Amino acid sequence: MSNHEPTSPIARGPVQPIDGRSIGVEPASPSPVVFSPEWLPSAPMAKRGRHSRVRRLRSNARRVRVVSAGVMTAVIGLSVGLMATQSASAGQVSLQNHSSSGSGFGSGGSNARSSPAPGGASGTIGSTSKSSFTLTTSAGQKVSVDETSTTKYEKKSNSTTASAITKGEQVLVLGTVNGTTIASTQVIVESKSASGSSTSAASKVIPFNAGAPTTSKQVGQIPANWSQGSGTIVSGTAANKATEAALAAYPGGIADRVVKLSNGEYNVHYIGVNWPHHVFVNQNFKVVGAL
Repeated sequence: MSNHEPTSPIARGPVQPIDGRSIGVEPASPSPVVFSPEWLPSAPMAKRGRHSRVRRLRSNARRVRVVSAGVMTAVIGLSVGLMATQSASAGQVSLQNHSSSGSGFGSGGSNARSSPAPGGASGTIGSTSKSSFTLTTSAGQKVSVDETSTTKYEKKSNSTTASAITKGEQVLVLGTVNGTTIASTQVIVESKSASGSSTSAASKVIPFNAGAPTTSKQVGQIPANWSQGSGTIVSGTAANKATEAALAAYPGGIADRVVKLSNGEYNVHYIGVNWPHHVFVNQNFKVVGAL
């Protein structure tokens, strides 16, 4: 061994070289990284972690199902509501259609259309007031009559005044019909002979009775190709003459509209009786049939 060779391991501290400059020490070997056992999850903890994640997933899935169910319930509820509304609307339309062509409801009411139209009624005056009176038809239908400053009164083919309207008188009322109410344009006080003939003709009319089935029969001539709802509603002189003719032949109902047909004849529609519902009047204002 040379005297210049070190006899001990290389020093780990600083040394002073000959030229006086510092020389860094030899770096120590890096210490190995050691993972402490507490850094590694134990098997039970790992299982608990997995179980926790599974529970969270299941919980999320349940929440999704609950929300979905709520949305579906809302949608179903909305659909049912719409169907109910549509069903109610359809039922209302059906009832209105029936009301326009079915029988009346006796003294308890009427199946009149919702839109007022020219027509009239005849019967015996009941109570009276300054601007209105009531009458009862030969079929038992009660009618309210409104009088105005333009209402015309007639008795024995002569003009008269409202003073002629007294209890017990037989009258024919013409005007705008709205259900069982008539806004009168003309009130005709009928003679005793006319009221007698009306009573005789009334035996043809079938009064309305609650719960009784609608009578279906045909008398006289019915216009060819006629169908309910056909024709055009008329007013004025034509409506008044057709109404007067129909009520003379078949008193007891309320004529709530007069329709002119394509062949020139008229269909006078009745409410407040079981039969007839339609009285047909020709161009000469003569009754030719009833249905």
